[in-house]
Order: sequence, then C-alpha cells, then structure tokens
Amino acid sequence: MKVLVLGGTEFVGRAVVEEALALGWAVTTFNRGNHGPAAGVTALRGDRSAPGGLAALESGEWDVVVDTWSWAPSAVRDTASLLAGRAGHYVYVSSRSVYADPVPFGADESAPVVAASADDGDGDYARNKAGAELGAVAAFGERALLARAGLILGPYENIGRLPWWLTRVARGGPVVAPAPGDTGLQYIDARDLAVWCLEAGARGVGGAFNVVSPPGFTTMRELLETCVKVTGSDADLRWTGADRLLAAGVRPWLDLPIWLTGEDHDFMHGAEVSKAVAAGLRFRPMAETVADTWRWLRSIGGTAPMRPDRPAVGLDPALEASLL
Repeated sequence: MKVLVLGGTEFVGRAVVEEALALGWAVTTFNRGNHGPAAGVTALRGDRSAPGGLAALESGEWDVVVDTWSWAPSAVRDTASLLAGRAGHYVYVSSRSVYADPVPFGADESAPVVAASADDGDGDYARNKAGAELGAVAAFGERALLARAGLILGPYENIGRLPWWLTRVARGGPVVAPAPGDTGLQYIDARDLAVWCLEAGARGVGGAFNVVSPPGFTTMRELLETCVKVTGSDADLRWTGADRLLAAGVRPWLDLPIWLTGEDHDFMHGAEVSKAVAAGLRFRPMAETVADTWRWLRSIGGTAPMRPDRPAVGLDPALEASLL
C-alpha cells in the first residue's frame, strides 16, 4: 500500500508513519520540514496555509491519505479537493470535540455536531475539526473516514498529560491524586489509533467513528499506580476529594491532567465505541502505554516536547504543597 501522511513528524502523525512502515507500506510525508523526516519515507515539503503551498502534491497517487490537521478547515478542504482523483481513501484524524454540548455519557456518532464550515479560517478547536470533516467528505464522499479520537496517550505525546504524571510521580514523595480512585478513564494509545486508521482506510471503511477505548478501560487509580510502578519511585499517592481540589482552585484537565468531573467527565470518558470496535479497533494494555511512554521520556532526557498552541499542564508545586 502507498500512504501519504500529511504531517508525520509529531505524536499521532509520527505514530502513523512508524506503524505504516512496520506494515511494509510505502510512506510519503508532506509537511513544512520543521522536523527531520523518518528514515525510509519520501519527504515532500510545503506549507498548507500559504498560497501555492500544496505544489508538491500536484502529482502522485496514493491508496490512503492520513491527515492530522487541527487548524483552518479550508486547508483540509483544499488538500482533499486536490487529492480526490489520485487517492483511494482519505482518513481525517478528527476529535470527539466536534460534538455539541452537552454530550451525555454513552453518546455515539449520531450525537449533534457543532456548526462549522469547510471554508472557515482558523477558529476554536471544535469548529476547526468539524469544518475539516466537512471538507474531507465534500471531496471524498463515502471514501472519507473520520476518526473522532478522544484523549490520546502514548510515546511522543506533545500535550504533556501522561508525561506530566510520570515526571511528577518519578520525583517521589507525597503526590496529590484526584479521588475517587475508581473513576473510569477512556483514552486511545496513539499507536492503536494509527494502526486502525491505516487498516480501516485500506479496507475502504468510511464515515464517522469514535476511536477510543471503551468506558472504564482503566481507572485513575490503576493509571497512577502503574506510573509509580514503571518509574520505580517512592511516590505516595494522597487521594484527595474533588470538592477539596476544586475549592482550592485546582483546574481539572489542566492542573491535574486527564482528571475531569461532572458533565466534562461524562463527555471525555463516556463515549460509545462499539462501531469502531466492530470495525477492528484494538487496544493494547494500559501498562504498556505507560511503560513505553516512560521509556521514551527517559530516552529524550525526561522533558517532553510541547505544542506551542496548547496550554501548559501540571499542578503548581506551591498549590500541591498547600493541599498536602
């Protein structure tokens, strides 16, 4: 198979490239060249947001295109339109953020989506993703696969959520942990997301899918205790109730990554995923995701790269000390 990865150097895009190479596919990447290409790929250069930036894609044919774009939907519209006659399938890595609030626990792909347009410029994340979906479908129709991911974890993470927990736990000592520990979590390892996008795209699967593990795939306690185990630290998890954390000004998702409460938890950790599972989505054990992420972090000196367009995450040490 021949795959074109739009991006291909960071987090999900990098995982797509590595999994495609492992499958023995011929991989072409297209990006601005800010990061060096992986060994074994054909690297094309261009800036999708600039006039004439798609020139390198004006020739060539591919079986599958995988696109991870998160900004102006018009860029996906233009790219998909250019490739529609020369690519078999277009896989757009979207997000469950496209669903309009409120999103109840157990919502499936039929839930309402935020209003957006494929012609939009850069806006908020939800409308960017929703508009990009429209652009992909306008060009490829039933040959467009919309992979609505939720929380994505794993090696190369450049958002900082699991890396923050690992580095904080590795420092040891008492660690504020959000109670109750049996709170169910739902996420997808970037590598499992990548494999599914490639395999489903190759089979010609189309339409929208919630691409994330089943609700309650793991718990906050299991996740953090696994962080303690893989780092080998002496961390002492101090389980602290949500009321106390919120009263102290702790922000869910940002100060304590992955943790959410109320309707936000129901949305992020309660998606119905049977459609994607029936279409072949598989999940590696949580312990493997945590251990591999820690191994990667150590290999790069312990500091994860961060996307400049995302807020920093992690609990302020002074606030943690006051809670402890």
